[in-house]
This record gives sequence, structure tokens and C-alpha cells, in this order.
Amino acid sequence: MIIGHQKQWKILEKSAETGKLPHAFLFSGQEKLGKKRVAFEFISWLFEKDADFIEHPRQSRDIEKGIHPDFIFLEPANKEIQISQIRELSWKLSLKNVSAPLKAAIIDRAHSMNQEAQGCLLKTLEEPKGRTVLILVTEHPKTLLPTIISRCQTIKFYPVKYPEIENYLISKGMGKADAEEIAQISLGRPGLALDFLLDPQKIETYRAIISDLLKIFNTGLSFRFQYVKNISDSAKDNVSNKAKEILEIWLGYLRKILLSKIQGREDENFKNFSLAKLKKFIEELQRTIFLTSTTNINQRLALENLMLEL
Repeated sequence: MIIGHQKQWKILEKSAETGKLPHAFLFSGQEKLGKKRVAFEFISWLFEKDADFIEHPRQSRDIEKGIHPDFIFLEPANKEIQISQIRELSWKLSLKNVSAPLKAAIIDRAHSMNQEAQGCLLKTLEEPKGRTVLILVTEHPKTLLPTIISRCQTIKFYPVKYPEIENYLISKGMGKADAEEIAQISLGRPGLALDFLLDPQKIETYRAIISDLLKIFNTGLSFRFQYVKNISDSAKDNVSNKAKEILEIWLGYLRKILLSKIQGREDENFKNFSLAKLKKFIEELQRTIFLTSTTNINQRLALENLMLEL
């Protein structure tokens, strides 16, 4: 089920029904907005438009699992999508479709393609073979070659209105008060709301991370550096994912605080931070998230440098 994004869906639906389906789409927007979900749903819908496919409804579930013979799902291996993966993708797309009306593929976190992989993909986009649809999903479209972007139809995704997320959570059996809280802290990102729905412990983790953030903003450098050390020590080999989770929560929360400041509603915990200083920290936070997500930068050093910005 898609939560929100009705406008984006109508654009996709119209492109198929009018016979103007492009070979490639670029789905861009923040993480956990539901871009990948829409991509899966759209490809399933395209396949189901074919009469033979309708006779085999199980195949729609196979798309979700990434095991359908006419569908390819590609994601980073060790933070990076390599040229070998793109070459295999191009080869699979060139094969004759088995049961669906076309060949289709999703490249998740397309910004993870290295330069060689992007160059290889460009050749596929320039010379598509047969009837194919390729969907690139990314929260960092600027990292892609301009020539790749120019050969895709870009569909931008935006945060979903809180009531839509709240109503969905209630429809799944969640109480109104809890649904309202999760809709608020998810900041318009259905994927994050679903994480909270499926794992209630994540709500407590969120609250603990925000509590730590408030301490960091109102204490000295020694506490901040100790906090970074604790993350590194507790996460061990999974520092990258742990840091990204924390920083993403910080970013969402601080964006809300920034908006409140702009609107003249002062938060007691941030009254000593000017609008300019808060904006600068958010910019550095975004940069750190990007670096820790897309490069092999030293995670602990990146976090310590971020602490120096306060």
C-alpha cells in the first residue's frame, strides 16, 4: 500500500496509459518517503496490465521478493554499486521477457554508483534494448552524472501530510494518541512511521536519542566527545549504520526546531542558539550524513568534527 504520493502516482499512471512510458525514471527525495515502495507498486501495476500476467498473481509477490524473471532489483554492495553489477543488469535487461509485458529494474540508492558504474549505465540508457523500464531511486540526485539525469524522467517525492500517516496507522490498529505522536516524529516519512509501527521499541530509541541531543546542545565538548566514543564502542563493526540512524533523527528534529524559530516559537532547549548558528549546524549535519552514507570516511572523526560545530 502506498501512503500519500497521489500526484506522483497519477503522473506514472498517465505515462503508461497514454503510451508515453519513458525507458527510465529518477525517483528523488528524502530517505524513507516511500520512493522504493512506489517503484515496486508501479512495476507490479505495469506487469498486471498484461492478461497473461493476471493469470499468475503470485508473480506480483515475486517482484517484491526480487525473484521475478523479468524484474531486477539492484542495491549497493559494501556501500557502492560497482560496474560489474551494472553490466549484469544491462545483460539481464537485454534478455527476452518471460511472462511480463516488459523487462523492469529498480536501482536502489542509485547515488551509490561509482563513476565507472555510472558510465556503464549511461550506455544502457542511451541504447535501451526492447521494452524496458528502469527506475533509479535516490536521496542524492546531484551525485549522478548530468547525462544520466537528462535521460530519465524525474519524479520528485515530498513529505506526506501528517493526517494521511496518522490515518494509516490507526487503520492498522494503533491508538489515536500513539498514531498522532508517530505521525509527528516521522516528519512526513511513511517509511519511518512503518518502522515505528513494526517495532515499537524504536519509539523508545527515538526518545533516548533526542534526550541525548538536548544534552549535547547544552553541555561541554568533553561530554560530546564521550558520546561519540560511546557510539563507536557500542556499535563496533556497525558504526556507520548506528551513526546514520542517530544523525537522521537529529536532522529531522532540528529541522522542526528551526521552523519553530523562524515562526517565532522559541524552544526552551535551544534559546541560546541563534537562527544562523542552528542553520549552520543543520547544514554541517546534512554534509556529515552524506559523507558517512556514501564514502569510507572515518566515522568517529566525522562525528567529532560535527561536535566541534556546536
